[in-house]
Amino acid sequence: MKAKMLLLAALLCSLNARAEDLAAQIDRFISSQFSGSPVQVKVLVRTPATQWPQCEFPQLSLPQNARRWGNISVSARCGQERRFIQTQVQVIGQYLVSARGISAGSKLTAADITFKSGRLDTLPPRTLSETGKALGAVSLRNISPGQPLTFAMLRRAWVIKAGQAVQVTAQGSGFNISGTGKAMNNAAAEDNVRVRMASGQIVSGIASDDGTIRIGLNTL
Repeated sequence: MKAKMLLLAALLCSLNARAEDLAAQIDRFISSQFSGSPVQVKVLVRTPATQWPQCEFPQLSLPQNARRWGNISVSARCGQERRFIQTQVQVIGQYLVSARGISAGSKLTAADITFKSGRLDTLPPRTLSETGKALGAVSLRNISPGQPLTFAMLRRAWVIKAGQAVQVTAQGSGFNISGTGKAMNNAAAEDNVRVRMASGQIVSGIASDDGTIRIGLNTL
């Protein structure tokens, strides 16, 4: 009886040690996905140790286009055997919130935004973390003070509006062609825009910050 108890205790210790080793491997693997990012990462393994693969160092991978945080399934392969390990990835970092109330249609300035630190994995999808994505953008709705800023709340400011007269240029080696036309759609900087030229021809180009349009030679 004593020998059986000792054997059971040894098996349990071995299982716990293996689980701890694999959990540490997964923690390092997921944390490496954030290398260079100023964030804190905590990985919680949800799959019971009894369902772990049997080898000591399984090959770990993530599905293509997997989310960076939240509930994530990690593939652990031992030869031909493959198991999926369920994890919860918690990430603490900085994100943008409104510094004050913002009205719909307002163009955001530095006074409108501020950084806040917290759990990124609990925020709405596509919450902004870079000021460059918010400054100069236009609010699509009223935003309360302290509310996280997301891509869905904003649009980039138009540099060209539909119906506007625009200058169109095409440059190449040793030449510069320019003309005028009328924009057929709204466009922010670096957006595609269609232009009806004075001749009636329709060309496509890229909107510049100054409201001019660059076109490729193959569109002429």
